Amino acid sequence: MQIRRFYSPPQNFHEGVVSLDESETRHLRDVLRLKTGDATNVFDGKGGEFECVVEQVQKRTSTLRIVGAVEPGAPESRLDLTLCAAVLKGDKTDVAIQKAVELGVTRFIPMITARCDVRPQSASGRVERWRKIVLEASKQCGRARLMKMDDASTFEDQIHRTTGKLIFFSERDGGELSIQEQPNAITAFLGPEGGWDDSEITLAREAGAAVITLHGRIMKADTAAIAISAILQPKFGDLN
Repeated sequence: MQIRRFYSPPQNFHEGVVSLDESETRHLRDVLRLKTGDATNVFDGKGGEFECVVEQVQKRTSTLRIVGAVEPGAPESRLDLTLCAAVLKGDKTDVAIQKAVELGVTRFIPMITARCDVRPQSASGRVERWRKIVLEASKQCGRARLMKMDDASTFEDQIHRTTGKLIFFSERDGGELSIQEQPNAITAFLGPEGGWDDSEITLAREAGAAVITLHGRIMKADTAAIAISAILQPKFGDLN
């Protein structure tokens, strides 16, 4: 039987019990129709997951008794992977974020780039929706740690403030993906549907990023986000 999972932040855990907010309570009561005495799991978004039993269901909150800690269904990758991805039209970024959660990405940063088709105000207004997608994807795929979903920023701001191992994926002017060391953390930059501007490629090189071109396949921007996560996780993470 599939495990029914709910999310509650760490501050809602107190002395052997955990409370669910109004949204999770509504899902427990009205969608899954759980009642007092039913068993379920609750995760805290920080990596902890707990077997629980429903004790009380009210209109806006519910209380569950914690039976004990359990292992999440999906372990976290040893690779701390951040995707800095250009915001895409329609629901394409929604899909990319959902799949990034499933593929074990640690952090997702939506960016406005020179050739981005989405206005900054529109991108900022979609962040809360994206955070809800992160939560729902985490509940379904078994992760107990929520992928961090940053506010939208510009490429220029992000390339200047990011440190560590930077990989800049470009449809042109890049080399092969050849990394000899085993980095603990990688930040991957992914461009928009119209590709990177020449000035952005120059900025990436000046920031010390490895500019990489994946030869042999022409991918849409939303496909690239999924493919690149799936390429990096087996190579440096735990997807094997």
